Amino acid sequence: MDNIKIIKATQKDTELLLTIGRQTFFEKFTENNSEENMLKYAEEAYTFEKIASEVNNPNSQFYLATINNQTAGYLKINFGEAQTELQDPQALELERIYVLNEFQGKKIGQMLFEKTLELAKKAAVDYVWLGVWEENKSAIKFYEKNGMKAFSKHIFMLGNDPQTDIMMKIALGKS
Repeated sequence: MDNIKIIKATQKDTELLLTIGRQTFFEKFTENNSEENMLKYAEEAYTFEKIASEVNNPNSQFYLATINNQTAGYLKINFGEAQTELQDPQALELERIYVLNEFQGKKIGQMLFEKTLELAKKAAVDYVWLGVWEENKSAIKFYEKNGMKAFSKHIFMLGNDPQTDIMMKIALGKS
């Protein structure tokens, strides 16, 4: 039985978050995008300074997923003004669930999603939302299976390539 743990990341994990973020980004999106646009985006989104500032933002939280003491992926959520859009104080943005290829199929993404819902309920927000690339069919299917519904679209710039993200959300029942 695999021993999976989810722990809150801290400043000391910045380099690890940077490494996993870059690796999963390239593993997932290289096939359908130009090298030039991938590198341009990565140079902006995956720098030590950018990840460090996100880790230090009180309205953002990162959680590392480990399996048998190996880091397998991470979760990034945003509240309030840290949200990439909407910035609704009654919402939580699920910005990233990243799981390394070698750990796919071990329910780590599901556990990170469930952690997101747990944190959202604890924060007493009304809903969780995210943007997912329209070409990322497996992620869309995963989120739909977990009760998320499309409600809008927005443009996400990957380098010089404007791409369409589907905005999805799930309302949280108040207990």
